[in-house]
Amino acid sequence: MSLHDLAPAERHRRIAADFTARVQGAKDWEAPAPVAGWNARDVVRHLVEWFPGFLSSGAGIDLPKGPSVDDDPAAAWHSQVTAVQALLDDPETPQRVLANRHIGDVPLDQAIDNFYTTDVFMHTWDLARATGQDDRLDPDQCAILVEGMKPMDEILRSSGQYGPRVPVPADADPQTQLIGFIGRDPHWTPA
Repeated sequence: MSLHDLAPAERHRRIAADFTARVQGAKDWEAPAPVAGWNARDVVRHLVEWFPGFLSSGAGIDLPKGPSVDDDPAAAWHSQVTAVQALLDDPETPQRVLANRHIGDVPLDQAIDNFYTTDVFMHTWDLARATGQDDRLDPDQCAILVEGMKPMDEILRSSGQYGPRVPVPADADPQTQLIGFIGRDPHWTPA
């Protein structure tokens, strides 16, 4: 069964497990990352810092506060991923709503899936590249994401969340297309 066919809780479990493996394999948290100005620690910091506010403001849910990313990025990630998985595993979550002025009212599990789990998926590449680990992403999920994002290109760029698209060959594999679309150089390596 492909990632795309899974329910939000199971998709998060699988995608988060891949990111967790990269967190556990990281040896140098100060290593530069593919996002300009970021290091490996900042990749974890991004995920740990933006999402709790999104949940709190949109659904009134406060995740348990974990350790600081500055003190222990692996423990900070573990605390958050455990809390998010518990939320997604809660049978009440699909009946809850996240309200956001930009996206309207969305079932909570779908909001987590569309915004957070997708972000974890894409940042797995960043952390893997920064730390010299396996950077392969699920090709079917890459293809689905890039095709779904193409019609929203202008909106995504204007949000400030994505850099300018990096040109890739028209026949590039889905991962290369996705990485280029979100503004990363698919051939980036630490200097």
